Amino acid sequence: MSVIIAVDAMGADAGPQVAVLGALQALATTKIDKIVLVGRESEITPILSSNPYDTTRIEVVNATEVIDTEESPVAAIKAKKDSSIVVGLNLVKNGKAHAFVSAGSTGALLTGATTIVGRIKGIKRPALGVLLPNTTSGYTFLIDAGANVDVKPEYLLQFAQMGSVYMEHIMGIKSPKVGLVNIGVEKEKGNALTKAAYELLDASNVNFAGNLEARELPSGACDVAVCDAFVGNIILKYAEGLAKGIFGMIKQQLMAKFSTKLGALLAKPAFGKIRKSFDYAEVGGAAFIGLNGLVVKAHGSSNAKAIMNSIIQCEKFISADVVGKIKEVIDLKGDDTNGI
Repeated sequence: MSVIIAVDAMGADAGPQVAVLGALQALATTKIDKIVLVGRESEITPILSSNPYDTTRIEVVNATEVIDTEESPVAAIKAKKDSSIVVGLNLVKNGKAHAFVSAGSTGALLTGATTIVGRIKGIKRPALGVLLPNTTSGYTFLIDAGANVDVKPEYLLQFAQMGSVYMEHIMGIKSPKVGLVNIGVEKEKGNALTKAAYELLDASNVNFAGNLEARELPSGACDVAVCDAFVGNIILKYAEGLAKGIFGMIKQQLMAKFSTKLGALLAKPAFGKIRKSFDYAEVGGAAFIGLNGLVVKAHGSSNAKAIMNSIIQCEKFISADVVGKIKEVIDLKGDDTNGI
């Protein structure tokens, strides 16, 4: 099967340069058949012209509008039909691309993905999943990290099922352990949502390991951490800030005097590896899964490397047929409109 991935050339804070260069780097390191750059052709073409590339593997689709992060997501998706986000999502919907990568407005991308690409039959809510580094298996998949603030117990069950498929077929972890993020490990802890979700998860087809306290995430106690997006986004943002703060404090102390500077020089390779594991550019973007296709949200401040790795992430997702495997594990007997 040919693999075609669309990329929003206008979404990154740094402009189309990073998207174009990231796409070219991805083509140089993968067997992806084609990358479609979506955005203002007048800005994309000059960047392409200054770099050598295989013209048969790059296509530019003109989109004259850009959705800003300050705009209302719903209003922008409706009003800006020729925006790079809407045009890119329609490529996935119409089967002209298997996946879409964007570093643009998160709200607009998630809104558009749900309304344009659409959900897999039986999926009540698609969810945003991100990889958080841990000290044992490498990464924990946090789901939901930003799409569904208000959820029902059955949504959390499906998040667990989708997260398990992702970690098994993308990260290679057989029978991934699933934890329900909660305020304590005891079964009776939590609110009405987590208590009901616990019962569903415990009786489900996932490898449920029980409740998971947030402090256990860095140790890799579970491979999939399930929660609503309110909790998940707080965890994600705190983890990002904490990593930045700790590295800043370490650097400040190491540079304080000559002896510590010498130690820093010797330890530089080790610190480099640790910093790399926290670098979003290394793992790509956040996968919005549960859709009839793949949508990946890259960080707004992405560089070319981050875009490249987001594209490579898409290739793995498509090659592993994650959409098909999610369909296999989700109970399709329920009404597709449940929870709306």
